[in-house]
Amino acid sequence: MPIYTKKGDKGETGLIAQNPEEKIRVSKDSARVEAIGAIDELNSYLGVCLSFSNIPERAPFLKAIQVNLFTINSILAGSDLKFNKSHTTRLEKEIDKIDLKVTKLTTFVMPAGTVFATHLMYARTLARKAERRAAGLAKIEKVHPNILMYLNRLSDMIFTLFREANHEAGIPETYWKGKP
Repeated sequence: MPIYTKKGDKGETGLIAQNPEEKIRVSKDSARVEAIGAIDELNSYLGVCLSFSNIPERAPFLKAIQVNLFTINSILAGSDLKFNKSHTTRLEKEIDKIDLKVTKLTTFVMPAGTVFATHLMYARTLARKAERRAAGLAKIEKVHPNILMYLNRLSDMIFTLFREANHEAGIPETYWKGKP
Protein backbone atom coordinates (compact mmCIF):
# COMPACT_ATOMS: atom_id res chain seq x y z
CA MET A 1 0.00 0.00 0.00
CA PRO A 2 1.53 3.37 -0.96
CA ILE A 3 1.99 6.09 1.66
CA TYR A 4 0.16 8.60 -0.55
CA THR A 5 -3.49 8.25 -1.54
CA LYS A 6 -4.02 11.57 -3.38
CA LYS A 7 -7.40 11.86 -1.59
CA GLY A 8 -6.30 15.01 0.24
CA ASP A 9 -5.00 16.85 -2.80
CA LYS A 10 -7.98 19.22 -2.79
CA GLY A 11 -7.63 20.28 0.85
CA GLU A 12 -9.87 17.71 2.50
CA THR A 13 -9.18 14.73 4.72
CA GLY A 14 -11.21 11.76 5.87
CA LEU A 15 -12.60 11.07 9.31
CA ILE A 16 -13.80 7.78 10.77
CA ALA A 17 -17.43 6.97 10.03
CA GLN A 18 -19.38 4.64 12.31
CA ASN A 19 -21.04 3.20 9.21
CA PRO A 20 -18.26 1.72 7.02
CA GLU A 21 -20.22 2.57 3.88
CA GLU A 22 -20.34 6.27 4.81
CA LYS A 23 -17.43 8.52 3.84
CA ILE A 24 -16.75 11.64 5.93
CA ARG A 25 -14.57 14.31 4.33
CA VAL A 26 -13.76 17.61 6.03
CA SER A 27 -11.58 20.59 5.23
CA LYS A 28 -8.01 20.27 6.49
CA ASP A 29 -8.43 23.61 8.24
CA SER A 30 -11.59 22.63 10.13
CA ALA A 31 -11.63 23.03 13.91
CA ARG A 32 -11.61 19.23 14.29
CA VAL A 33 -8.55 18.75 12.10
CA GLU A 34 -6.82 21.70 13.81
CA ALA A 35 -7.36 20.02 17.21
CA ILE A 36 -6.16 16.66 15.91
CA GLY A 37 -3.11 18.34 14.36
CA ALA A 38 -2.18 20.20 17.55
CA ILE A 39 -2.41 16.97 19.56
CA ASP A 40 -0.34 15.17 16.93
CA GLU A 41 2.28 17.94 17.12
CA LEU A 42 2.45 17.56 20.90
CA ASN A 43 2.69 13.78 20.64
CA SER A 44 5.54 14.02 18.15
CA TYR A 45 7.38 16.49 20.34
CA LEU A 46 7.04 14.21 23.36
CA GLY A 47 9.03 11.74 21.26
CA VAL A 48 11.74 14.39 20.91
CA CYS A 49 11.65 14.92 24.68
CA LEU A 50 12.09 11.19 25.26
CA SER A 51 15.22 11.19 23.13
CA PHE A 52 16.79 13.75 25.50
CA SER A 53 15.56 12.27 28.78
CA ASN A 54 17.97 12.28 31.70
CA ILE A 55 15.46 10.21 33.71
CA PRO A 56 15.16 6.80 31.99
CA GLU A 57 12.48 5.60 34.41
CA ARG A 58 10.19 8.35 33.04
CA ALA A 59 10.08 6.74 29.58
CA PRO A 60 7.15 4.35 30.27
CA PHE A 61 5.10 7.20 31.75
CA LEU A 62 5.76 9.51 28.78
CA LYS A 63 5.02 6.68 26.35
CA ALA A 64 1.70 6.07 28.14
CA ILE A 65 0.86 9.75 27.60
CA GLN A 66 1.67 9.32 23.91
CA VAL A 67 -0.70 6.34 23.71
CA ASN A 68 -3.40 8.45 25.39
CA LEU A 69 -2.87 11.22 22.84
CA PHE A 70 -3.26 8.72 19.98
CA THR A 71 -6.47 7.48 21.60
CA ILE A 72 -7.79 11.04 21.96
CA ASN A 73 -7.00 11.75 18.31
CA SER A 74 -8.75 8.57 17.24
CA ILE A 75 -11.83 9.66 19.19
CA LEU A 76 -11.72 13.16 17.71
CA ALA A 77 -11.45 11.57 14.26
CA GLY A 78 -14.68 9.64 14.90
CA SER A 79 -13.75 6.29 16.46
CA ASP A 80 -15.95 4.82 19.15
CA LEU A 81 -13.07 4.38 21.61
CA LYS A 82 -13.61 5.60 25.18
CA PHE A 83 -11.38 7.84 27.27
CA ASN A 84 -11.76 7.37 31.00
CA LYS A 85 -11.28 10.00 33.71
CA SER A 86 -8.76 7.61 35.33
CA HIS A 87 -6.13 8.88 32.89
CA THR A 88 -6.45 12.37 34.37
CA THR A 89 -6.42 10.95 37.90
CA ARG A 90 -3.13 9.22 37.09
CA LEU A 91 -1.63 12.54 35.98
CA GLU A 92 -2.81 14.22 39.19
CA LYS A 93 -1.28 11.50 41.36
CA GLU A 94 2.03 11.77 39.55
CA ILE A 95 2.02 15.57 39.83
CA ASP A 96 1.38 15.28 43.57
CA LYS A 97 4.21 12.76 43.97
CA ILE A 98 6.74 14.93 42.14
CA ASP A 99 5.60 18.07 43.99
CA LEU A 100 6.74 16.43 47.23
CA LYS A 101 10.35 16.31 46.05
CA VAL A 102 10.76 19.65 44.24
CA THR A 103 10.85 23.06 45.92
CA LYS A 104 7.55 24.74 46.67
CA LEU A 105 6.48 26.91 43.77
CA THR A 106 6.05 30.59 44.67
CA THR A 107 6.57 32.39 41.34
CA PHE A 108 6.94 31.75 37.64
CA VAL A 109 9.84 29.57 36.54
CA MET A 110 11.90 30.42 33.48
CA PRO A 111 12.27 27.74 30.80
CA ALA A 112 15.90 26.83 31.46
CA GLY A 113 17.98 23.94 32.69
CA THR A 114 18.82 20.58 31.17
CA VAL A 115 18.20 19.80 27.52
CA PHE A 116 15.45 17.39 28.59
CA ALA A 117 13.84 19.99 30.86
CA THR A 118 13.83 22.74 28.26
CA HIS A 119 12.35 20.41 25.66
CA LEU A 120 9.64 19.52 28.19
CA MET A 121 8.90 23.20 28.70
CA TYR A 122 8.36 23.57 24.96
CA ALA A 123 6.14 20.46 25.03
CA ARG A 124 4.11 22.20 27.76
CA THR A 125 3.39 25.07 25.37
CA LEU A 126 2.30 22.57 22.72
CA ALA A 127 0.01 20.94 25.29
CA ARG A 128 -1.58 24.34 25.95
CA LYS A 129 -2.05 24.86 22.21
CA ALA A 130 -3.66 21.41 21.86
CA GLU A 131 -5.96 22.25 24.76
CA ARG A 132 -6.96 25.57 23.15
CA ARG A 133 -7.72 23.84 19.84
CA ALA A 134 -9.82 21.18 21.60
CA ALA A 135 -11.66 23.87 23.60
CA GLY A 136 -12.36 25.73 20.37
CA LEU A 137 -13.70 22.55 18.81
CA ALA A 138 -15.89 21.96 21.86
CA LYS A 139 -17.62 25.29 21.20
CA ILE A 140 -18.95 24.02 17.87
CA GLU A 141 -18.96 20.22 18.18
CA LYS A 142 -19.23 17.72 21.01
CA VAL A 143 -15.95 16.88 22.71
CA HIS A 144 -16.09 14.49 25.66
CA PRO A 145 -15.33 16.35 28.92
CA ASN A 146 -12.76 13.70 29.91
CA ILE A 147 -10.66 14.70 26.90
CA LEU A 148 -10.79 18.40 27.77
CA MET A 149 -9.94 17.66 31.41
CA TYR A 150 -7.00 15.45 30.43
CA LEU A 151 -5.55 18.04 28.05
CA ASN A 152 -5.84 20.71 30.74
CA ARG A 153 -4.04 18.58 33.31
CA LEU A 154 -1.46 17.37 30.81
CA SER A 155 0.24 20.76 30.54
CA ASP A 156 0.49 20.83 34.35
CA MET A 157 2.00 17.35 34.25
CA ILE A 158 4.57 18.32 31.63
CA PHE A 159 5.50 21.44 33.62
CA THR A 160 5.98 19.25 36.69
CA LEU A 161 8.17 16.85 34.67
CA PHE A 162 10.23 19.90 33.60
CA ARG A 163 10.77 20.77 37.26
CA GLU A 164 11.62 17.16 38.13
CA ALA A 165 14.16 16.91 35.29
CA ASN A 166 16.08 19.92 36.61
CA HIS A 167 15.76 18.75 40.22
CA GLU A 168 17.14 15.29 39.37
CA ALA A 169 20.07 16.90 37.53
CA GLY A 170 20.79 19.25 40.45
CA ILE A 171 20.01 22.32 38.33
CA PRO A 172 18.45 25.14 40.36
CA GLU A 173 15.34 26.76 38.94
CA THR A 174 15.55 30.24 37.46
CA TYR A 175 12.71 32.36 38.79
CA TRP A 176 11.08 35.26 37.02
CA LYS A 177 11.46 38.35 39.14
CA GLY A 178 8.82 40.53 37.47
CA LYS A 179 10.88 43.71 37.44
CA PRO A 180 14.40 44.19 36.05
